[in-house]
Amino acid sequence: MTATEFKGGPLATRIRTDVAERAAKLTEQGRTPRLAVVTATDDEASAWYVRSIAKAAGKVGITCDIVDLGPAATTAEITATLERLSADDSVHGLMLQTPLPAGARLEELAGAIDFAKDVDGASPLSLGRLAAGLPAFAPATAEAVLSILEHYEVELQGKHVVVVGRSTVVGKPAAHLLLDRNATVTVCHSRTTDLAALTGSAEVLVAAVGRAGLITPGHVRPGATVIDVGTNPTEDGGLAGDVDPAVAEVAGALTPVPGGVGPVTTALLLRHTVEAAER
Repeated sequence: MTATEFKGGPLATRIRTDVAERAAKLTEQGRTPRLAVVTATDDEASAWYVRSIAKAAGKVGITCDIVDLGPAATTAEITATLERLSADDSVHGLMLQTPLPAGARLEELAGAIDFAKDVDGASPLSLGRLAAGLPAFAPATAEAVLSILEHYEVELQGKHVVVVGRSTVVGKPAAHLLLDRNATVTVCHSRTTDLAALTGSAEVLVAAVGRAGLITPGHVRPGATVIDVGTNPTEDGGLAGDVDPAVAEVAGALTPVPGGVGPVTTALLLRHTVEAAER
């Protein structure tokens, strides 16, 4: 058996096409969508990602401002910047990029983002509303997991889905989104006893723990759909997923790394920005 490859590119293209059309209509009305990305790091991988967002935004008619506070920025400075941009009516989408300076926590700082502009679903209010089933932007990576499953018409209702990872960026919000689709969800993590026994029963497996190659063929039920959220840097400058490539010989479907969840995540950030501008 060789797994079917669930590439993110076709879905990302469809999302970006829709976003470009909607952004053009808003611009015609004198309201060009605007995204602000606040950074406070000298991490080159993070800088590359932010530049890629800005480039993608420009291609669909969204203005993207990168607000670089530098790695020495204090918590007070970051908070004040987020509050200022939240109050700026010309800014429709706002996100805080990680990593952050030592001692700064995303969960605390994101509380300064107006939830109506919180296009990456990072604020406690956005996450709480998501858990309660109220309107809010979900974290884009978590939503990308669900979007790929729906794009490839994977049945979720009544199915056992195992999510490996419990972060507020992917694991927990992905679990809530899957529950909303009537899946039966198990969340595993680094303290889980006998991980393979749980993942091996999953009809859909989501790996989002940030540990290269953690999920091996022995963790996967034959024919299962596996969504690999991992983006672990390799020594040669590439990326490795949380799923061992050998899983492709067991799984029924598998997302590639890179080229799976990543392109959809970026496209969803742009869609969220347009939706915020439309509101």
